This record gives sequence, C-alpha cells and structure tokens, in this order.
Amino acid sequence: MKGKLKYEGKGKALYTTETDGELIQVFKDDATAFDGKKHDVIAEKGELNCAISSWFFEKLQEAGINTHYVKREGSVEMRIKELEMMPVEVVVRNVAAGSICRRLGLEEGMVLERPLTELFYKDDALGDPMINTEHCELFGWAKADDIRAMRQLARDVNRILSDLLENVGIRLIDFKLEFGLLDGEIVLGDEVTPDGCRLWDIETGRKLDKDVFRQDLGGLSEVYHEVANRLGINI
Repeated sequence: MKGKLKYEGKGKALYTTETDGELIQVFKDDATAFDGKKHDVIAEKGELNCAISSWFFEKLQEAGINTHYVKREGSVEMRIKELEMMPVEVVVRNVAAGSICRRLGLEEGMVLERPLTELFYKDDALGDPMINTEHCELFGWAKADDIRAMRQLARDVNRILSDLLENVGIRLIDFKLEFGLLDGEIVLGDEVTPDGCRLWDIETGRKLDKDVFRQDLGGLSEVYHEVANRLGINI
C-alpha cells in the first residue's frame, strides 16, 4: 500500500509502504532533457517504463544480479527495497554516443574495443560532472571497494542486457546505472529503461530511446512501445 511521499524527481516518485525497508516507486509521464531545460508530458510513458524496468530487473535477478526490485504492483508502480543510495552513478559505453563524443571528439557510432565504465557525481545543479575513484574516496562519496563492486556489477549487467536486446534486433549503445547499499552490500537500484539507455536498431541504426525526445525524432511513446513489443512485454 502506497503511503507518504518520500522523494520526487523528474521521472519518478518514491512513497513509503506498510512494510519497513520497502518503498513504492512510481513512474511518471514526464519527459525531461538537458538537465530539465526541455520538458513534456508523454502519455503512457510511466506505464511503459514501469513495465520495461520490471522486466529487465526480473531478468537480471534470474541471472544472479542483486537488485532492489521486489515486484510490479500496478501500471506505474514498482515495489522496491529501500537502499542507502550512492551519490555516484556508473555509465557503461559499448559504442561512442552522447557526451563522450562531445568531450573527446569521437565520431558517434564508433564501436569501442571493450566496454568502458565512467563515474559521474549525481548533482543536477552541477550537471552530474564526471569524476574518478580518487574523487569518491577523498570526498567520502564511495569507498574504493564499493566502486570496484559497482563497476563489476555494471559490466555484468551490460553483458546480460546486451544479449537480451541483441536477440530482438536492438544494440545496447550505452546506459547508466545507480547503486545503493543494503546491509553493507552493493545493490542495483533506480531503473533500467529507455530513459537511461541508448538503444539502436541493429539493422538501421534507428534510435529507440530518449534521444528521440531530445532530438525531436518522433513520438517517444511509440518508440518505447516498440521496445516493449520486441521484448515480448505486456503493457
């Protein structure tokens, strides 16, 4: 049962529940880009993201990844374990796209020799700046052992998701993950959706993620529906 509002962000809200240590995560229809400078409300987006994220978390847990996911409870509601969230997110890149192209002058679409993991400090006001392990240790954001565990989990998630998506003709270009602590152990949290992943059609290179909204390439809900349909997810 959903209780009091605990936190609200751009795309999700968290509520207390009748069970200690569990929260309800509600997916919103809001779409934002460029640190909130671009905003719209997209019909069905929350339901699509809830369904897709639930499906991915279930597959990850079946593969042995420890996540905060408990179960999907409604069209836009997911029950999760409450984590002590890390202020550091991990981005995994298989193909050059987005900010790494701007930062390093790389050509979009360049396939990387191996998956690259990058760390970013979660702070909207600062634009989520890129950091390294030394920053994390010096400023108390995360211990070196925690960062190593996060990077390894991110690589494991990358392998699992890449296989799942390749089987339906989608290439996983890059994605971000957030982690938290539960009883001292690093656990995957937040969400796994086209909001936080770059997904390209393998045959055509057509974008099937939030870049459609960022770059005005068409209807976002239609694209998310296509991703869900290819994965066999019932909305």
